Amino acid sequence: MAQTSASSAVASSSRTYSSVRWIASIVAGSALVAICAHVSVPLFFTPVPMTLQPFAVLLLGLLLDPMAAFAALALYLVEGASGLPVFTPQGPGGMLQLMGPTGGYLMSYPFVATVVSFLYRKLSGRRFASGLIAATAGDVLILASGAMWMAVVTHQHFSTLLSLSVVPFLPGDALKVCAAAAIAAGWLRVRRIEETVGR
Repeated sequence: MAQTSASSAVASSSRTYSSVRWIASIVAGSALVAICAHVSVPLFFTPVPMTLQPFAVLLLGLLLDPMAAFAALALYLVEGASGLPVFTPQGPGGMLQLMGPTGGYLMSYPFVATVVSFLYRKLSGRRFASGLIAATAGDVLILASGAMWMAVVTHQHFSTLLSLSVVPFLPGDALKVCAAAAIAAGWLRVRRIEETVGR
């Protein structure tokens, strides 16, 4: 009887610890995106600044499970919509920023992080190449969502939209995709070494 009670207590403690870690990863993830949002460079020819937000979104998708990835980015949008200074400083903030020309990028983040997480975990090995494929797919979704939303808001011609919302960001996004995949692969390697040593 005592053994059963002890086992139940250990299991309950383990579940509580896992829940706390899961919630902490969500809060930390939203904070990472907010920090990266403030690493931004305005471009004179487009309302879209060059920022590290996509890197954070892709990295969280690679590191977190799909549900946690979605929750972290959904929390980020709720924080921004409520007026907290988590969006890029070039915009008006709050709901106005979500409804403005860059809103398509922002609103895609929870879904992109979920897709990246799902793809990464479905691809074999979860190595650098797997992260590269998943992150590339996610980045394409971010750019496509941003361009489609900007088309609705600004009514620009297709070629103009590409020059405002996609083409200027391709070189930088390629670096962000590679960096996110490399960090995720390195993190997974460290975790595997820790598990091996702990056995």
